[in-house]
Amino acid sequence: MKSVIISAGSDLGVHIDGAKLGPIQLINDIKSFYTGEIISYSQPKDIIKSRNISDRSKNKYEINEMNEKMYKEIVQRMKEGYFPITLGGDHSVVIPAGLADAKVNEDVGMIWIDAHADYNTFSTTLTGNIHGLPLAAITGYECEELRYFHKGDIIQPAKTVIVGARSIDHDEKDNLRYAGVTVFTTEDIKKEGAKAIMEKAFEIAGYKTRGVHISYDLDVIDPEIAPGVSIPEFNGINNEEAIEICDYIIDKFDTVSSFDLVELNPLRDIDRKTEQIALNILAKVITKVNSLPEKEIEEESLY
Repeated sequence: MKSVIISAGSDLGVHIDGAKLGPIQLINDIKSFYTGEIISYSQPKDIIKSRNISDRSKNKYEINEMNEKMYKEIVQRMKEGYFPITLGGDHSVVIPAGLADAKVNEDVGMIWIDAHADYNTFSTTLTGNIHGLPLAAITGYECEELRYFHKGDIIQPAKTVIVGARSIDHDEKDNLRYAGVTVFTTEDIKKEGAKAIMEKAFEIAGYKTRGVHISYDLDVIDPEIAPGVSIPEFNGINNEEAIEICDYIIDKFDTVSSFDLVELNPLRDIDRKTEQIALNILAKVITKVNSLPEKEIEEESLY
């Protein structure tokens, strides 16, 4: 199958700088072996980034402007038979990727691999950082302002699974409970094993769906191993568990319809440790996509 990489160089969704450089770093790393198409987006160079602690929707306009462009591009490419790989950037850049998958495939599930649930809304967020809202936006739980450009199905919360969560805000827990999202914590992985948890995740996200959207946030890994993220959370998964999760995804890739890899922050990395982990994941995904048969192109309206 043909792959297309969507480079989403933005850290407007978080008050910490640096994640916008993650896609650039990874693309430089894969130039020696990746021959597919790369489409690059980046936040405006002259933007004055909001860091106001009382601003509950920091940089919303600029985030939406970039996300709308990416959404249209990803829908177009998926219709043409491409497999989209979105590289972030903070996690807000995957809103168009998840919604585009839902637009094209209509009925998809989602596995959100992350230390955070990213299920806040504009009324429950404590920080105003929009990278804490994308999963809610993609699954249709409030946050309408972040998907105004989308005309189509959302990804159902009942077919959405979070893997590796260990930092969830109080009101965010209520949001998850009301929506019906399944959450497997880091503790669950430690108790049952990464493979067992991923098996459960795919059973839920893949049940009677036409694909599974995978969104992999590098902060799911313990910062002692992967320090190069904007919002590190300690007591994360170890390297062996991270590899096991990735390998399980690769084994189930015939059911995967799109893939994100986000939150690499080169400015916070140490000895490029996080970059190397991200590169290993990305290389496995690219290799697997290249081995898949070409997808049949559908003839229909894009929007």
